[in-house]
Amino acid sequence: MTHGHPLPANPFYASTTQRIALARQRYFEEGIRPSGMVSEAVIQSWARCLQARRDPSQPVDFEPVTPSRMHSALRLNQQLLAAAADEMARLQYTLAGTSSTAILTDAQGMIINSTFVQARSHERLMPVTTRIGVNLSEDAVGTTAPGVTARTARPCIVSGAEHYFGNAQMMHCAAAPIHDIRGQLAGALDLSSEGLPFGFDAGSVVGHYAAEIENRLLCAQSTEHLVVRMQITPNLLDTPMAGLAGITGDGRLDWCNGAAAQLLGLQERGCVEAHFGVPLSTLIGWSTSAQPHPLPLPNGLTLWVRCDWRSRDGHRGLHAVTPEPAALSASVAEPAGNTMSLRETEHQAIVRALSEHGGNVSKTARALGVSRGRVYRHLRADAAPDRAP
Repeated sequence: MTHGHPLPANPFYASTTQRIALARQRYFEEGIRPSGMVSEAVIQSWARCLQARRDPSQPVDFEPVTPSRMHSALRLNQQLLAAAADEMARLQYTLAGTSSTAILTDAQGMIINSTFVQARSHERLMPVTTRIGVNLSEDAVGTTAPGVTARTARPCIVSGAEHYFGNAQMMHCAAAPIHDIRGQLAGALDLSSEGLPFGFDAGSVVGHYAAEIENRLLCAQSTEHLVVRMQITPNLLDTPMAGLAGITGDGRLDWCNGAAAQLLGLQERGCVEAHFGVPLSTLIGWSTSAQPHPLPLPNGLTLWVRCDWRSRDGHRGLHAVTPEPAALSASVAEPAGNTMSLRETEHQAIVRALSEHGGNVSKTARALGVSRGRVYRHLRADAAPDRAP
């Protein structure tokens, strides 16, 4: 690729279509990198496709993967599909008056859900490209927004002739990544329109919904965690803009989403007090209330936070009646090297509540907001002869 003969600072083009056409001419015919004419993500994708010896003048087939691979992917992505179910339904309603369709892919770029229902009069490619099991990875179909996002784990917009292959150039797409609890790419959410450019900020819309799906997925994957929601105003705690962080029973920051990392000024993960400026017992105490609490951070920023227990059986928000910070602190403190899990913390909360209610299971369950069966399970655990001391 030639790096000499730079483009003029402001090359003349009358429209987006003309700009992209000029960028393709410069890149594919003249060997000049069209920086500033198309995004860097698109240029790098074009380069990868050329390196793979793909001919941009050839049509590309949007084919599903094998049935066995498709069924395997659907099975492996059940948590992602569940986390996205409500948002995909909302997206279908939101996009109903537009020419756009929402697509959810797995981390490899295979479609696992779509809002496409029926082709519009001008649509020829959409019924093919939105099928469950179609592989939209860059290796399979060249430069597309979901393919680039699956490759880079970053948001991407690809419009018209920015698509690598000619028969895909009638498409317009915008994609955003969805990350899992380990910070790895779990999938991508994409908005696609055939023939008609977006009449709205598709990048913002898809980013909003992808963030909400990601937050739901993070919470679903959190087991034995104290989940902390945070933002600069309490009105944002139940929106996709909420920062989320997961804290283990020994007071270690285990995961956080992008919003939380930015608010905390996170460089590396450490203990609760280093990031939040308060001991774990304080956050545990706040989990007994649905009300948000103001929290001055060590970085000087004051946030509003709300805390919530998560456990393997999906329970949320279990807390003892009238807990005291000192008692809560004691409930999680053990000798070094023998840290108590959140399950054990929950057990002690139930034991304390039972004591306060004279052993009455029904009153204890009502006070804690849990089922009597849950209380009985802890009682059986106490009675088991092999229960660890």
